[in-house]
Amino acid sequence: MKYLTLKPRISEKAYALSESGNTYIFDVPAGANKHDIAGAVTAQYEVRVNNVRMAAVPGKAVRSYRQRGRKSISGQRSDVRKAYVTLAEGDKLPIFAAVEEPKAPEKEKK
Repeated sequence: MKYLTLKPRISEKAYALSESGNTYIFDVPAGANKHDIAGAVTAQYEVRVNNVRMAAVPGKAVRSYRQRGRKSISGQRSDVRKAYVTLAEGDKLPIFAAVEEPKAPEKEKK
């Protein structure tokens, strides 16, 4: 198995999926397959993987203007490949783990 570096996607949708469905989203290289990703998650985080789904997101066209709008430069954002990794029941990743501070009791206003 080749070594993959997995970059977790930090977004509101990713946080909601991790809380509700125990599913985490990673940016992965274009040549990686589901077996490679499952092995990399298991090796890096020591958890059990139930399911891996893949999605390829094409890059958007980008245009910027220079010289008071006379000259435009067109470009293309990079394509992104995402992996939705569902973990076994009871396993969690420390991606969104935050230390919650205890709330101080509020003073009553008169």
